[in-house]
Amino acid sequence: MAIKEVYFFEKLFFIGQYIVTMRKADVVGSIAEKTGIPKVDILVALETFFKEVKTSLVEGEPVYVRGFGSFILKKRAAKIGRNIKKNVAVEIPEHFIPAFKPAKEFVQAVKESKHELAEHSDAELV
Repeated sequence: MAIKEVYFFEKLFFIGQYIVTMRKADVVGSIAEKTGIPKVDILVALETFFKEVKTSLVEGEPVYVRGFGSFILKKRAAKIGRNIKKNVAVEIPEHFIPAFKPAKEFVQAVKESKHELAEHSDAELV
């Protein structure tokens, strides 16, 4: 399938037709529609979940959600970087970054999905 036009707008891809990124409000709306629970209650639960994940990671504890994935900390080794403006070497100390590692079932479900972007490499989209 040939791609005619590719536009980048707020990190969203538009390929002939709109491919929309799901945002927090969309997730809340979708859950509310499927469960009948008020959006406000879902938003509170979702925000509490996010806050708990952040707090756990700040304290150095990973969060495991069976069948979905793990919120973990990845260690970045110390390295020498460059300040290009001043042309000076800068030492970047060892640090941790938050990361998400999807569960095997999650990865398999995405691999087996039939969506349009799966057929194209990133190089073809640019």
